Amino acid sequence: MKLKAISTTYIKENTQTIVKEYDFIKDEKEIEMELINVYPEVEYQKFSGFGGAFTEASAYTLSRMSDAVYSQVIDEYFGEDGLNYSYCRTHIDSCDFSLGNYSAVDDAHDIELKTFSLERDEKYIIPMIKKAQQTSKNKLNLVLSPWSPPAFMKTNGQKNEGGKLKPEYRNMWARYISKYIQEYRKKGFDIVAVSVQNEPKAVQKWDSCIYTAAEEGEFVSEYLAPQLKADGLGDIDIIIWDHNKERVYERTRDTLSVGNCKDVVSGIGFHWYSGDHFEALEIVRKMYPDKQLIFTEGCVEYSRFNATNQLKNAQMYAHDIIGNLNAGTNAFIDWNMVLDEKGGPNHVGNFCDAPIMCDTQKDEYEKKLSYTYIGHFSKYILPGAVRVGHSKYTDKLEVTVFRNPNGSFSTVVLNRTNEAVAYTLRIKDMVCSAQAEPASITTLQF
Repeated sequence: MKLKAISTTYIKENTQTIVKEYDFIKDEKEIEMELINVYPEVEYQKFSGFGGAFTEASAYTLSRMSDAVYSQVIDEYFGEDGLNYSYCRTHIDSCDFSLGNYSAVDDAHDIELKTFSLERDEKYIIPMIKKAQQTSKNKLNLVLSPWSPPAFMKTNGQKNEGGKLKPEYRNMWARYISKYIQEYRKKGFDIVAVSVQNEPKAVQKWDSCIYTAAEEGEFVSEYLAPQLKADGLGDIDIIIWDHNKERVYERTRDTLSVGNCKDVVSGIGFHWYSGDHFEALEIVRKMYPDKQLIFTEGCVEYSRFNATNQLKNAQMYAHDIIGNLNAGTNAFIDWNMVLDEKGGPNHVGNFCDAPIMCDTQKDEYEKKLSYTYIGHFSKYILPGAVRVGHSKYTDKLEVTVFRNPNGSFSTVVLNRTNEAVAYTLRIKDMVCSAQAEPASITTLQF
């Protein structure tokens, strides 16, 4: 049996990717030291796929590039040699990474949603999704997420600065969300899930709306789920929370205890902005084994991180992905796929980094190291893969292992230290010795 090792190292701003092949041999000496064990018969969650977000900022940025560069960037994510993205997200109405606030309906008297229009989405977002769909060899699954209802539906009378959904508009908002899904499906897009609200605990200076657990649960059980069923959308997965991990367990527990939420909610969405909290995900996985855990957003914010420290930022991605996967996560969705040279556009100046950054003046793009690190997972852990058991001898290495639908195994080994770390990969009675170079990430295939 052969072991293929794809290893990327980053030393003093020099990135090098090397592919090597090794032979497994019989473990006749019953090796005990420096092992990474793989237990193929120990199975955990099935994985749905990796992806990123189709934001208006990403789509608008690409619209400013030449046709050739636009196509190249789409290929980097969805092409034959790209990141193999298949499970993505886009926003219902505007978000912070939009050119400004907008809604599909602005008339408070339009109870029947006759003025509903996706004209804004048609300008930039929908063409980008179509191009990705045409390029990808995978079925492209989409999650829709609202940042805020229209201003007239809210207690503060605006899309920004939090506020709440007025009780008298719950029915209309549920029909609005359902219509968004229907209209996207009419355009040939595979909408598979909808989250109730992006970051329902955060009052943001951009598009935001606050829900308590009880309010979110009541909206789901009494309005959203019945509306989706009535409109023939009972197959749509409903995702709650869609916020940080530090309260993911309590929020899941409290929301699922409302009405029939435990029966109609399919998954819990979460972000990384408050830290690891992998143990909290493990608790949710243990307490609610029938629910999906979906990483719905994470990015390198300029307000918190140094965009020039590519190694640290890439390692942050890999560390979080491994921790989330090992805690039971079913899908990983990065935030903006593409941003411009300023880290936007963003209508409130909340600029961030993305795995691919475009210089709209020079018609050039740069793939950040985070792009390469994400690829060590997304290109080799395929939709439908199942995580299997493993153990490792040292905390200097971070490891996750998946068996793909074709029977191949993908093991990702992250070394965030500045020293080489030797190890022997062992599966049943076969072993293969290798080494994790300093500041490296390696994908092992066998």
